[in-house]
Amino acid sequence: MNTATTPPEPAGFETIVLDTDPADRVATITLNRPESLNAFDRTMCEEMTRAWQLIKADDSVRAVVLRAAGTRAFSSGLDIKKSYGQPNGVWHHEDPGEALSPKWQKMWKPVVCAVQGMCTAGGFYFVNEADVVICSRDATFFDSHVSAGLVSALEPIGLRRRIGLAETLRIALMGNDERVCADTALRIGLVTEVVAADHLWTRAHEIAATIAAKPATATQGTVKAIWESLDKPYRAALDQGLIYTRLGNPIGKQELADDPQPVREFRIR
Repeated sequence: MNTATTPPEPAGFETIVLDTDPADRVATITLNRPESLNAFDRTMCEEMTRAWQLIKADDSVRAVVLRAAGTRAFSSGLDIKKSYGQPNGVWHHEDPGEALSPKWQKMWKPVVCAVQGMCTAGGFYFVNEADVVICSRDATFFDSHVSAGLVSALEPIGLRRRIGLAETLRIALMGNDERVCADTALRIGLVTEVVAADHLWTRAHEIAATIAAKPATATQGTVKAIWESLDKPYRAALDQGLIYTRLGNPIGKQELADDPQPVREFRIR
C-alpha cells in the first residue's frame, strides 16, 4: 500500500479516517490533513479522542495502525495557522497530547505507528505513546520549538522515556538545524524498523495483524503493565505486574483455547 494514497473520509470525521479490518482484527487511523502536513487542530484532537474510545469499545479490534496520508509529512505538530482555543485562565490550559494519546484514554490495545516524511514538534505526541514505531527511509524527526522561540517541554518529556536523556536533549535543543534520519532513528531506538516508503503501510498492518492474532487479554495486559510501570518505582511496578499476570493469564489462556491460532513461522529481525 503506497503512503501517497489518500483514503476517502468516512461520515463523522473531518480530519482523520477510521477503518476496521474484521478479518485481521485491526483498526487503522489515518491522519488526513496532508495539505497542512497533517498538523493537528482542536478538531483533530477531539476526533482522535473519539476514535480511541470507539476502538476501545470495539471487541472485534485487537490492534491499531496509526498512519498519515500524503508523502511530505507524518505530522508537523500543532497547526499554528489556526487558534487551538485554550481556556482563558493560564492555569487551565490543556495539553493537546492528552486528547491524542491512547494511553490518556486508557486504551490499551497495541498501537503500531507508521511514520513517513517529517515528524516534528507535536508530531512526537503520536510517536511517544505508540507501542511499535516503524518508519520509511525518507522519514526525518526533529523538534522545531526552540527555533521558533518556544520552550520544548511536553513532547520531549514523552520522548525521553523512549530514547533516553542524551538523545532527547539533542533533538530538543538543535531545533530546525538538525534532523534525525531513519537510520539514526533506528540506532537510537526511536523506531524499530525502517522500510521502503511504498511498503510502509503494508508492513505496519502486518505487524498489527500479527499482534492481533494473539489473545486480546494477554496483549492488552502486557501493554498496560509496561506503560504503567514507567510511572512507578521498580518494586512497585513488579508488584502490580504480578497482580496483572494473576488476573489476565487465566482469561488469556481460555481465549487461546477458544480461538487457537496456527503456528506461524518466525522471522528474524
